[in-house]
Amino acid sequence: MKCVDDFRLCFGKHELVPIMIGGMGVDISTAELALEIARLGGVGHISDAMLPTVTDRHYKTRFVKDKLRQYKHIAGNPDKSEVQFDLGHLAEATRLHVSRTMQAKRGNGMIFINSMEKLTMNAPRETLRVRLRVALDEGIDGITLAAGLHLGSFALMEDHPRFRDAKLGIIVSSLRALQLFLRKNAKLNRLPDFIVVEGPLAGGHLGFGMDWAQYDLRTIVAEIQQHLQAEKLEIPLIPAGGIFTGSDAVSYLETGCAAVQVATRFTVADECGIPKKVQQEYFKASENDIEVNMLSPTGYPMRMLKNCPAISSGIRPNCEAFGYILDTNGNCSYIDAYNRELAAHPDARKISVKDKICLCTHMRNYDCWTCGHYTYRLKDTTHRNADGTYQILTAEHIFHDYQFSTGNKVALPTQY
Repeated sequence: MKCVDDFRLCFGKHELVPIMIGGMGVDISTAELALEIARLGGVGHISDAMLPTVTDRHYKTRFVKDKLRQYKHIAGNPDKSEVQFDLGHLAEATRLHVSRTMQAKRGNGMIFINSMEKLTMNAPRETLRVRLRVALDEGIDGITLAAGLHLGSFALMEDHPRFRDAKLGIIVSSLRALQLFLRKNAKLNRLPDFIVVEGPLAGGHLGFGMDWAQYDLRTIVAEIQQHLQAEKLEIPLIPAGGIFTGSDAVSYLETGCAAVQVATRFTVADECGIPKKVQQEYFKASENDIEVNMLSPTGYPMRMLKNCPAISSGIRPNCEAFGYILDTNGNCSYIDAYNRELAAHPDARKISVKDKICLCTHMRNYDCWTCGHYTYRLKDTTHRNADGTYQILTAEHIFHDYQFSTGNKVALPTQY
């Protein structure tokens, strides 16, 4: 009976354990988690989601305070078109996070950065260009293009000296999305180095509509495999979403997939950025506690725990401090929803916004508890303590369980 360790993810002559950890933002896939995965021989991710906020937390910068001070005068104005990110600050935040992470790297694995197109930031092209190029400047091993089609993202890097050196990949949820990406970038003569195929059971934002349950990861993977074979394209394929055990992973590797991307089980790792109290909410969750909704102002469906504080919160929009979802005109659907409720209840001391959430603020505060479909199974991967809480796991334990387990078994950690 085979295990994941019987396979290898190959980038040229570089062989890795075929386990990639998804790039969960905001600072949920921490540098600490990515470094541990790289030490163990896999691929770890950091995320470029809200990096100025992340560096304020870890490196004592003041980007959020400076931005808030600059735009405080329009805090009560529904028109946020004036709110812009300082590209120099954004570059410095990216430089700090990537360079410090890469300097600390040990082991044979790799560290990638998950770069989100849907962080529009009132200047999508300019801000994405900064995040991509500075990450390359600071030696990131690879970039995973996420949260969008990224039809123009390769062009933003094509004149960078590391454009053909770093590993560049794309996350897709359909063959059509991949075809659009390949067609758009054909003139650059630069294929992606890997393709992550994310299915409907993944956590956070989904690349599907609310009919997500009608889709199946194995079917999508098979369609893309057939297309790549027909086009004679040898690009490593990495399925993601709902791969909960090492045996699940092997079932994909045996069909020719190069690796698997996993994330849900690492949300309860000690190295994960989710606060320990919130991790207990993930452990306690039942299947009925998880929902897919349309509360995200991005317009994408999002999977989360029903009891997370972000839902129905009526917090004032914090675009002056954050504003990562503002479109090119300074609009966000949460602003519209908030102002509508405010107008309907002018005398209320506290309002509730039920149809959207302030994604920036709640992700920053770890109040938006996004999760994968199989989060309800996390309680079966550890021990329950005498006080009713669950034992937090190490990333090494979870990684090795994926790497060596067989027979659909999950190894429990040493109890303490």
